[in-house]
Amino acid sequence: MSDPSSSPSSASASLTDAASSQTSSTEAPSADTIAKTQAAIHSLNSILTSIPRYLSSSPDPFALLHDLDIASQISDLLRHPDSGTVDNNVCRWLYDTFQSSDPALQLVVLRFLPIIAGVYLSRVPLRKTLSGFEAVLLAIYSHETTARNGQSITVDIPDLSHPSIYHEAKSTAKGNATEFNVAVISPTLDPHRTVRSTQRAKIVGVALELYYSKISQMPVRSKIDFCEYCEIWAGQDGSMYKDDEVKQGDEDGEKETKAGFKEGRIPLPWELLQPALRILGHCLLGPHRDMALFDASHAAIRSLYARSIHDIDPRAILTTGSLLRLGKIALDPKFNIDHTEIKMTNVISL
Repeated sequence: MSDPSSSPSSASASLTDAASSQTSSTEAPSADTIAKTQAAIHSLNSILTSIPRYLSSSPDPFALLHDLDIASQISDLLRHPDSGTVDNNVCRWLYDTFQSSDPALQLVVLRFLPIIAGVYLSRVPLRKTLSGFEAVLLAIYSHETTARNGQSITVDIPDLSHPSIYHEAKSTAKGNATEFNVAVISPTLDPHRTVRSTQRAKIVGVALELYYSKISQMPVRSKIDFCEYCEIWAGQDGSMYKDDEVKQGDEDGEKETKAGFKEGRIPLPWELLQPALRILGHCLLGPHRDMALFDASHAAIRSLYARSIHDIDPRAILTTGSLLRLGKIALDPKFNIDHTEIKMTNVISL
């Protein structure tokens, strides 16, 4: 989901446009990055069953980010029933790697954020010790707190009562300056050393905001993992909206939704749901469409739409309903028109 134009602040360095960060992955890693990557791979030797030889001989953070074998092994360990404890080796490795302060290695940690957040939030009701997951999430949250430097993330929304530069004003405006309404996307962050129940959604939401800012560099599998956990978090069956039009206040659909609970359902306050929907919006409508990712994000949005109707959450209903409509438009061939293309014809129109 795209945002309106952001206001100039120091927070813009934290949440940069995801598309503009794509170029960093093509740059050659520095000597310091290679040394830190080599140390990280060496630490993985004692955790994983096998590591590709090419990574040991030629350590590259970009290759570490996209290696399917390593990603599969780490993902399986994070999903293990005993994962997330204070002495968990994978969580310790992710924490130490992120604390290296190397942007390329931090991307590797963010690649597994969907699984960390997904498993963590799903296990919170079990009242198990999850200090390992919380340490990683707090490291990401602390990084964002420092990067934002006490600034909130805001956008300037033009006042629609004023005419735009493309329209003639019917009445003379009182002032020449265009007025803006400031909307807060993410409030100022306070430092936290522990994860309290009242701050859990905020801490995870801030981590997801950082993930969204780097989403163009994330592998497709990581995005699909996030979509699958969003569907689990929703805890609702959204299959009723698969083929039909999205209808507000559909009584039959609402009855089905109330009965369609699934395991893994969690509370979804706006501070957690908003960044999740921004990520899903990119997965649904972003460039270089991958159909597996499109289907996963569409299924997640359907479930969240069913959940928002059940919870009677106006903001969530509006956002998820709009995404469903946009997803349907994206699949309609009649809307896939390049209006910049010049048609070749022998007819001259006067």
